[in-house]
Amino acid sequence: MTGLNSGLTEAGIHVHIHPIAAHTVVCVFFALLTAASNATASVLQRRAAAQVPAERSMHVSLIADLVRRRVWLAGIGMVIVAAVAQAAALATGPIALVQPIFIIELPVTLVLAALANHNREALRRLPWIAIATTTAALGLGLAIAQPSGAADSAGNRSWIFALVTAGLFLAVLIILATGTKGEPRAALLGLAAACGYALTAALMKNAMADLSGGAVDFFTSWHIYATAVAGVGALFLLQNALQAGSLVASQPMLTVGDALISIALGVTLFNEELRGGWWLLPQIVALGLIIVGCVQIAKSPLAADPGGLVSESASTVQLSCEQAGRPRTCHYGSPLADGFSADRQTGQQRARPARTGSHHRDDGARPVGEEGFRPPGA
Repeated sequence: MTGLNSGLTEAGIHVHIHPIAAHTVVCVFFALLTAASNATASVLQRRAAAQVPAERSMHVSLIADLVRRRVWLAGIGMVIVAAVAQAAALATGPIALVQPIFIIELPVTLVLAALANHNREALRRLPWIAIATTTAALGLGLAIAQPSGAADSAGNRSWIFALVTAGLFLAVLIILATGTKGEPRAALLGLAAACGYALTAALMKNAMADLSGGAVDFFTSWHIYATAVAGVGALFLLQNALQAGSLVASQPMLTVGDALISIALGVTLFNEELRGGWWLLPQIVALGLIIVGCVQIAKSPLAADPGGLVSESASTVQLSCEQAGRPRTCHYGSPLADGFSADRQTGQQRARPARTGSHHRDDGARPVGEEGFRPPGA
């Protein structure tokens, strides 16, 4: 009987362990898909936002300008893919597990940026040791912490406290950002966007719990609508962070800040737990390695150069338009952006001679419809 009971106990353990493991694998898969989609969106949106004049920062006209750029719309498409994948991840695992995985967005963003610019030299010069260290520390830290969720939804009283606290934190960051320029502004707005995305994730998790009760509960609950509001606000803050400076300032604050704030929301709202006691020591070590790795990655030549992720800046595009005899409002992606002027009467294009030191070439116009991409050295 003892042997039989032991066998039954082991069988029972196996029956319970396998579904949990499968659940975790599904959760991690969708979280990784979200990170990859967000990284792609970040590169595309950076290319578009960096070409908008600085005076449009923190104005609705920034979004109005961006929606006319196809590369930005492609980035929004990847944001939608990321949102669906994130919803699936949050529905199958704790927010304290899902959101920290997004830390890998930083190295993935830089790798994609190098590939998008066909810059093999920049790709070789990426700090691969730092990338490997960050990735390994993230995986090890999550394995040690073993985040687990006790609840899929939070009470309204807990939500009121979380929303008020997040609102005050965002207000302070935005006020500080409006008084600064350049990289500090990008860092503050990046952290504000991180708070917005963490709050969006927490609201989305609660909305997915509402969906389990049926469509009526889903659409009559305030969580799904608050998710949309928080997501739009976070997107607005992110666009301003990307437009204010390089990824060195905004992306580390965005990814690491999102992870830490999400863990705090998971613990306070959903009673999620992390391993305590002496397990905290290796978790702190892993967090330190992640931070050091992110900083080293952000110092790479591609990330340190604000123009490394885009073909042209707003000032370069405007100069090209003025050289072509057009208003400053001409759009990136037009043949005029390469120093060509179009003759509307004849339908022909004539190339303007390249000035000394200019990046324009006197080899004919490119086909209309290209997004203005120019490989390095062209």
